[in-house]
Amino acid sequence: MAAKWRLASSLAVRAQIDCGVDAYRKDGARYALDAPQSFIDAFARVLTAAPRDPAFGAEALALPSEIYIAEQLDEVDPDAIHAVRNGLRRRLAQNLRGELCATYRAHAVPGPYSPNATAAGGRALRNLCLGYLMELDEAEMRALALAQYEDADNMTDAMAALATLANCDCPERAQALDAFYAKWKDEPLVVDKWLALQAGSRLHGTLAEVRKLLAHPAFDIKNPNKIYALIRTFCANHVRFHAADGGGYRFLADQVIAINAFNPQVAARMARAFDRWRKFDAVRTKQACAALERIRDAQGLSKDVAEIVSKALA
Repeated sequence: MAAKWRLASSLAVRAQIDCGVDAYRKDGARYALDAPQSFIDAFARVLTAAPRDPAFGAEALALPSEIYIAEQLDEVDPDAIHAVRNGLRRRLAQNLRGELCATYRAHAVPGPYSPNATAAGGRALRNLCLGYLMELDEAEMRALALAQYEDADNMTDAMAALATLANCDCPERAQALDAFYAKWKDEPLVVDKWLALQAGSRLHGTLAEVRKLLAHPAFDIKNPNKIYALIRTFCANHVRFHAADGGGYRFLADQVIAINAFNPQVAARMARAFDRWRKFDAVRTKQACAALERIRDAQGLSKDVAEIVSKALA
């Protein structure tokens, strides 16, 4: 099973890198994804076979993350990776809409929630199909996601639906996020998930939203769990943290300097988000270097943070 998963993952990476990233970097706004039919056909075959082992099917049909794809490149362009990966997801949804809808409907888990492996596998496959269908950006699919969120009797299905809506600029997004917070605001660990979903959103305004959440009652900069949920999750948001304008880097520098004053260990962990800054293009490396130098030159910098920053700049 592991060998099959690695093969599917490798095929997905090659489809994205070989057919997309280079073309995007050459053509920019004129780029149009031409996903290989062979890849679409292979995906369809795995989707058809998925009901025999839903848990494996969900793993095999998930495209590699943007961070994983970046690791395969000599010079990283987050915008290109993001556009190509999401373009491939959209093309798959367009070509296999009927099959994805049928699989989604067929794997609704009947009866009360059960944590057993069979039910968990069915939920995983169903939620994966929902994620692809939401790439179509249609009112019908947004309604489907909202209905799943409202009807969910378990956190897995609720969070999966909420995650798809968090990536969508639509009225249903705010409706679901507000309802989730109202329901769980007295459960700190669940609220951490709510913060993380918003920090990990692929929407263009994510950094501005994260800045607003710094002042939200749900966030406490003195609480490491809140820092990790909001700030560290944003730093793992490959396309938004590594924005070409350097906004993500400046934001992190601000937070590292602020956190350093009362928790140097956490500040040092946050600064590790800059570790691979040299792999990016010239525009981004210039912005990242400036942010690192600002941290290095901050007054009262702890040994913990100074060590991380010095190694990054060396």
